[in-house]
Amino acid sequence: MKTLHWRSILILAVATAIPALGQNKNEHAKRRDDLKKPLVIASQGSFFVGGESKTLTPAPGPAILAGGGEITINQMYVQYQIPPDGDRHVPLVMVHGCCLSSKTWETTPDGRMGWDEYFVRRSRPVYLADQASRARSGFDGSVINAVKAGTVPPSQLPNVLMASHQTAWTVFRFGPTFGKAFPDGQFPIEAVDELYKQMIPDLNSTLPMPNPTWKNMAALAVKLKGAVLIGHSESGFFPEQAALIDPTGIKGMISIEMPCPAMSTSQISALAKIPTLVMFGDHLADVQGGGPANWNASFEGCQKFVQQVKDAGGDAEMMYLPKLGIKGNSHMLM
Repeated sequence: MKTLHWRSILILAVATAIPALGQNKNEHAKRRDDLKKPLVIASQGSFFVGGESKTLTPAPGPAILAGGGEITINQMYVQYQIPPDGDRHVPLVMVHGCCLSSKTWETTPDGRMGWDEYFVRRSRPVYLADQASRARSGFDGSVINAVKAGTVPPSQLPNVLMASHQTAWTVFRFGPTFGKAFPDGQFPIEAVDELYKQMIPDLNSTLPMPNPTWKNMAALAVKLKGAVLIGHSESGFFPEQAALIDPTGIKGMISIEMPCPAMSTSQISALAKIPTLVMFGDHLADVQGGGPANWNASFEGCQKFVQQVKDAGGDAEMMYLPKLGIKGNSHMLM
């Protein structure tokens, strides 16, 4: 029987950042030694969730385009690893943020174990998803081809979001200004170039609304017969959006560092039925910039959201790492 020990999941969620939380030195040493053992899995694989057909209009150009036909769009790629005793626990679904892929959850830029492997070693089945329109999920390039063919105006070209090194440094809160790191920062600055290699074009502007990733996440939870959904940054509130579409398979939601949009009373009531953790790291007020870099506003908005869920009778918690004595965690705390 699958079990969800909710408080233990909360601890595990930040275990790489808080290795000694709730442990004495002997327990911590044993856990560290356990993580050095060979990784054992029962199965691994990949599949797609969702997707729909789109009919292409025949257009002048290369023969491959001229005939029209149908393509599949808005699907979500998922890879997974299941440990030998994974059937005893609720699976974890991890979704990445802006300008990134599911690589976010894998090996860290400086070569340490990522959250995906850590959770598998702690007996949790792990599913990593690439957002629809990103990385291995693919994107709908038909508008680009139509502009090239001259059948639609260039004004219909989608915006492609590409984060620069400078923008990432600020938004990810590595330091107060580009190239200057916070003295207590936990991110491995010496390996920041490896993180930059992970940053890829974000084509969410090609997607319809509501974002099909939300529906796909909800469908994945149903397919798994229950799952905890974890979102980060751009996808931080995706677990909640998925729950508003279909809460059937969603056993818990972990939302990491994102804006929390205003919710109606009925939406809050619906979300209050699912255990929720919201997590923020350090230096929220120590970087300059608006938009996504206005971390204080995001934090305050999410505090309000957590309180609203609590007031509606829900099990919600704000895990603010500095309040727990955990210092120096950037936006990329995994």
